[in-house]
Amino acid sequence: MTAISKWDIHYLGLAEYVSRPSKDPSTKTGAVIVRPDKSVCSTGFNGFPQNMPDDPALYANREEKYSIVVHCEVNAQIFSRDPDLRGYTLYTWPFASCDRCAVQMLQAGITRFVWPEPDAEKLARWAEAFERTKTYLREAGVAFSEIPMAEIAIK
Repeated sequence: MTAISKWDIHYLGLAEYVSRPSKDPSTKTGAVIVRPDKSVCSTGFNGFPQNMPDDPALYANREEKYSIVVHCEVNAQIFSRDPDLRGYTLYTWPFASCDRCAVQMLQAGITRFVWPEPDAEKLARWAEAFERTKTYLREAGVAFSEIPMAEIAIK
């Protein structure tokens, strides 16, 4: 874990804002990739690939939805115009990257991950994936911060 900065709070707020256009009725997620100079590289939210209809019936079918949806981190990486993300920070909302996205972001060069501490409902659903994510980040030797919601004053 690394220290919480005003930038961490700021970019988590931006990740929350970025998540809002998602059409996923159960979980709207947002990601912000930030350069070492604190400027925004890219953003993304979870949703279906472009040119696919955002059919509510597909979102209602979990198996179908999970097969189609592009996670916010992957969208942020795809939309990035920077060819190299080494040394960048990834902010995600409303929780940590899943284990699969974490390894993809590691491969892209992300060296710091920041997310809000998940509540009991999110832990009930995704605790195992979050633990795998933390394990992978530790194994890769990258920094991460899980920020208590009480510290995040989104106004």
